[in-house]
Amino acid sequence: MSKHIDLIAIGSPVVDLVARVDDNFVETLEGGKGGMELVGAIELEELVSSLDDEPEVAPGGSAGNTAYAAARLGSKVSFIGKLGDCEAATFYRQRFELIGADITRFKIGDIPNARCLSLVTADSQRTMRTDLGAAMTLRPDEITVEDFQAARHVHMEGYLAFNRDLMEKILECAKAAGCTTSFDLASFEVVKATGDILKHWLTEHIDVVFANEDEASAFFPELGDDYEEMAKAFAQLCGIAAVKLGKDGSLVAQGSDLHFIDPVVVTALDTTGAGDYWAGGFLDAWLKGKHLTECGKSGSVLGAEVVQVLGASLEEHRWESLNSAML
Repeated sequence: MSKHIDLIAIGSPVVDLVARVDDNFVETLEGGKGGMELVGAIELEELVSSLDDEPEVAPGGSAGNTAYAAARLGSKVSFIGKLGDCEAATFYRQRFELIGADITRFKIGDIPNARCLSLVTADSQRTMRTDLGAAMTLRPDEITVEDFQAARHVHMEGYLAFNRDLMEKILECAKAAGCTTSFDLASFEVVKATGDILKHWLTEHIDVVFANEDEASAFFPELGDDYEEMAKAFAQLCGIAAVKLGKDGSLVAQGSDLHFIDPVVVTALDTTGAGDYWAGGFLDAWLKGKHLTECGKSGSVLGAEVVQVLGASLEEHRWESLNSAML
């Protein structure tokens, strides 16, 4: 294993399948437009087969997108998650290897890899259908302190919280290895489902928390729409907090200090990966010792960049420009 890893991301290594569709296609689906629903491998394959065009394929998953973004900015990253035993898993692993990421921490299952079909309509809305496949079979006993000993920081996606035993084992091992930690709340459903333990995790184990408006409001319903107070309240729990406000910018707090980060105004094509890239830009800058306002700016620039393309994958020339701009 590498002796120096800046960031280990932990989550579901999902292969994203992204397709542009019209509203009529989405209206035929159970559950309607928007949001994400879990499906089986057969149902997902049937949906893919019914598309007019082949979907674009890219490595995805919340933590995976964050790690990918940080790696493209120069951070040395690794990933802990369970890949399947199939071509999709090989694709995922190879894409990480191509950008210089450490791939020795992937666990391997014996069923197909996780995949997510993201159906994007003309209004940039995403309707997602996900088969978690091998990713959901990751067990607590597959996580060890040794996984983290060469790392500085551990970033976790919110969906891990649905498996409390796994989340507890990750937090325990990361702490034992002396890593700092960050947690992306992922969705208001995660906040509501873990309300009885999330505050404890933030207070005792998490150093940086990422939330959007809905997630922050779900955690602090008593604060109405006072996002500044939410950011400060999060920071009182875990040290550093970022509350993302979409086109209205973002708030970054540490202790009692609060910083407003101006939005980067662009025309959005697809919001896939926006929050994940925001976290990747922030963490890369933070791990390089930059001021929190610079970290927030880096996050905003990356988040704005990825919404201008279909899916969560930027062309090489865009990464070259981003790296030049952030030096």
